[in-house]
Amino acid sequence: MIKETQLPELNVGVMGHIDHGKTTLLSQLTGKFTDTHSEELKRGITIKLGYADTTIYKDGKTFNNQSKGKPVRYISFIDAPGHEMLMATMLSGAAIIDAAILVIAANEGIKPQTREHFMALQAKKIKNIIIIQNKVDLVSKDQALKSYKEIKDFIKGSLAEDAVIIPISAQQRVNIEKIFEELCKLEIPKREINTAPIFLIARSFDINRPGAIIENLKGGVLGGILKKGKLKVGDEIEIKPGLSIKKANQQTYETITTKILSLHKGKNQINEINPGSSISIETSLDPFLTKTDSLTGCVVGLKDTLPNITDTLKIQTQLFKEVLGILGHKDIEPIKTKEMLMLNINTTITVGTVEKISDDKIELNLNIPVVALKDDNVGIARNIEGHWRLIGFGKIVE
Repeated sequence: MIKETQLPELNVGVMGHIDHGKTTLLSQLTGKFTDTHSEELKRGITIKLGYADTTIYKDGKTFNNQSKGKPVRYISFIDAPGHEMLMATMLSGAAIIDAAILVIAANEGIKPQTREHFMALQAKKIKNIIIIQNKVDLVSKDQALKSYKEIKDFIKGSLAEDAVIIPISAQQRVNIEKIFEELCKLEIPKREINTAPIFLIARSFDINRPGAIIENLKGGVLGGILKKGKLKVGDEIEIKPGLSIKKANQQTYETITTKILSLHKGKNQINEINPGSSISIETSLDPFLTKTDSLTGCVVGLKDTLPNITDTLKIQTQLFKEVLGILGHKDIEPIKTKEMLMLNINTTITVGTVEKISDDKIELNLNIPVVALKDDNVGIARNIEGHWRLIGFGKIVE
């Protein structure tokens, strides 16, 4: 029998416009609601990145997540917020996935954030995309066919032109098994294992409950994705940029060093991790340092292996033709010196001032320093009418 920890692994982002059914769909795929933050439950939307995982089984010709048949694939899902004001969080989600499910409600069609999320996937070079036409139970057959054609026209000429479109009702659990089948067809990316590890922190937690006995306290926990290399229990690691410290009105950053106490993949505790699914790392850190996502956006590596943090960056840019995420049409103007841009670098969000422009390359001074890894992909957003809008992407040159 194949163990769950030995299955092929895939990180799948779930994207789409607000209220198109992403979180309900995920609950059907995994049995878990990813909206666990108290404010999310009150408002009924995803605010932070949500996580859930499942093992897919094949029982003859049928695919399921009910422990029936032979286990064939382990999937980590990342639920990205669909609200326009949370685009930075969505971009962080897009940075740590291998594939994506784009959810489009048949009764509403393609909305501004549908377009913005789709272009974010293009910017992050995500080619493995499954499109879900949700809520088909709320429309007539003619409306469903019209919606399907609209989706086909929308993806024409893109990286996802040949993406499968699956009509479903997440609420009624109609056609869910077809999604499992398509997830099992997606190509597993080639992983870099024999290299220095890079772990991207997407969430950080204090998992101890109030009143816990001191002897039972757990160390600070880091959640995220191992981009390359290996990590194992007992490794000494460093976290950069690390701890933010303010001295004499100057903001500085102090690298944090710690030790891996345990590793968890879903409900399984493991001794070593390779690149693949979402992982949580229990460290020897005081949980005060990791609570409320205080280390989100940092990078983890073995002690003394990560590059120095930098507050300057040179990027080769590629801009879109028009602004997405808004109603109506608006061309994207060229980047200008001294303008401020929001940059998404892996799971890090920073703002930089453009100091120099040369052809398609820009040099920026950053408000918050980053660990810059050459050739890494960068999402570029501009403040348009009070909201950060994705205007293009780039590659770190130096």
